[in-house]
Amino acid sequence: QVQLVESGGGLVQAGGSLRLSCEASGRTFSSYAMGWFRQAPGKEREFVAAISWSDNTYYADSVKGRFTISRDNAKNTLYLQMNSLKPEDTAVYYCAADPQLIILRTTPFRVGYWGQGTRVTVSS
Repeated sequence: QVQLVESGGGLVQAGGSLRLSCEASGRTFSSYAMGWFRQAPGKEREFVAAISWSDNTYYADSVKGRFTISRDNAKNTLYLQMNSLKPEDTAVYYCAADPQLIILRTTPFRVGYWGQGTRVTVSS
């Protein structure tokens, strides 16, 4: 079992930065692929970024070059550094974990574990 708790959301002006954190319970954190998803009002949940157990990273085109995903296995924590934020980045951001990276990247409805979400609001 893996429990995920996100933090770091808030209100920021366009062009600003935020850093999201996701603290995971369990001793097998380092063996899981981890990811971030987001869901804007009235829209479906979408993939943002993922990181493998070996630190390979993957990004949605909409955030490439602005967001950076990273993990600290010693702290059982996943991060999402978000720079140059835009109003269209406004959403609830969810942390996700799965033993298989391919699940995070292609079939999120099969993801094993989700956090409760943290809200990010970017004002124009």
